[in-house]
Amino acid sequence: MERLQKILAAAGLGSRRECEELILQGRVSVDDVIVKETGTKADPETQRICCDGEPIKQEKKRCFLFYKPKNCVCTNAEGQDLKVVDFFKSVSYRLFTIGRLDKDSEGLILVTNDGNLTQTLAHPRYEVEKVYRITVRGRVSVETVEKLREGIWISEGKVMPKNLRFVKASQGSSILEMTLAEGKNRVIRRVFAKVGHPVSRLVRIRLGIFEIGDLKPGRYRSVTDEELQKALELGKKNKKTAGSNKKTDSVKTKAKKER
Repeated sequence: MERLQKILAAAGLGSRRECEELILQGRVSVDDVIVKETGTKADPETQRICCDGEPIKQEKKRCFLFYKPKNCVCTNAEGQDLKVVDFFKSVSYRLFTIGRLDKDSEGLILVTNDGNLTQTLAHPRYEVEKVYRITVRGRVSVETVEKLREGIWISEGKVMPKNLRFVKASQGSSILEMTLAEGKNRVIRRVFAKVGHPVSRLVRIRLGIFEIGDLKPGRYRSVTDEELQKALELGKKNKKTAGSNKKTDSVKTKAKKER
């Protein structure tokens, strides 16, 4: 028996969060009984599970590495904007993105029909590193680079990159590379705006173990099983390390209080 939203995600109906919404909207049934509680468990081998009256099918799991162009959105919702999934018209099953890049940004993103994979690679606890090449207005000083490395406060907290590298500067602009393991909304643009250097171009060039290589905007390639395995192993390793660090910090805090 598995949670219903997990079964739906595994069948390619969306991420677990999206599948929870399907359940809450009363669009899912188990053995012809409408289910509206997200904690419900079911057995896909012995029970008839439907969404909008159609039995779900266990699709072959696929994953693609896609170069999202600028002015393209990651959502599957209906609208006027060009969507990532519009580039996959030849694919017969429903796809969705792992994580997001805002409309004005470009670069690497994973596209899949595997909801369980989405949960593993997109959740903050797995600390998947993302590397961005950032072009900003103005010449960034050494002092500003150090300030960015030390962390910039925004409304949700302090943003401290795992790595920040100055690449080059030309008349009127600078290029830097920043590594983050967090996903606050438009965080890079907000951080550089606070230090007086608005972002003019933002490209994600690495996502976990995946690198942009010679992939061009609007193009994609299949992710191999070996690559997926390496990505999942790295995520689990990061999760374990983060958990150990949190436990150590807790012990140190307790010891400090006792003193």
